[in-house]
Amino acid sequence: MGANRHFRVWRGDDTGGSLEDFQVEVNDGEVVLDIIHRLQATQAPDLAVRWNCKAGKCGSCSMEINGRPRLGCMTRMSTFEEAETVTVTPLRTFPVIRDLVTDVSFNYQKAREMPAFAPPVDTKPGEYRMQQVDVERSQEFRKCIECFLCQNTCHVVRDHEENKPAFSGPRFFIRAAELDMHPLDAKDDRKDFAVEQQGIGYCNITKCCTEVCPEHIKITDNAIIPMKERAVDNRYDPLVWLGRKIFRRDQIEA
Repeated sequence: MGANRHFRVWRGDDTGGSLEDFQVEVNDGEVVLDIIHRLQATQAPDLAVRWNCKAGKCGSCSMEINGRPRLGCMTRMSTFEEAETVTVTPLRTFPVIRDLVTDVSFNYQKAREMPAFAPPVDTKPGEYRMQQVDVERSQEFRKCIECFLCQNTCHVVRDHEENKPAFSGPRFFIRAAELDMHPLDAKDDRKDFAVEQQGIGYCNITKCCTEVCPEHIKITDNAIIPMKERAVDNRYDPLVWLGRKIFRRDQIEA
């Protein structure tokens, strides 16, 4: 038998809601999502929560636990003191649908705005060749499970709703950086797109997105900062400007 622990869970919908108190049994080795499921089974059958794999790979069970954005399935109850009240609330940055479920369609809209990978026109499928060093440069960013915890904790959109139309957020900055580093991507305006369409200039690199990433992607250091530097070089570095004016030999012959 486990011990009863005090939980506070936000209940409500888009019209409003409040925190409700529950005493729930907690057993050794359980995670917060286990407790939410027990709460559904024993006391609140209509409690809405989004989840899928329960293995930290689908990103569905994003929530705020004691004010910190986390995955419910990866937050062990052993990390809290026995007498501590565990407060579970929905992601604050996105509109609430019901209880712990939020409307994250903002992120899918931003994903649709991102230009897709564009291979060279003279390269056919099956002919793509990359050096391992080029694969490794962006492989870290492919680990993203789209839990949107980084989007939720980014204060540029969390605290300023008016920034959403002009700001894509850290999840899509790493996508832009990944494509910009890709040696076979033929689009040459990734940096301009990051500045003009994604609003990367709004980011002041506080690293809050990196701190909450469950996949431990170094979002700020390995994606956002290098992308901002390349964007500045692309626009203002006189050597880069001069390099564009000097044609390569194969271009002259063509």
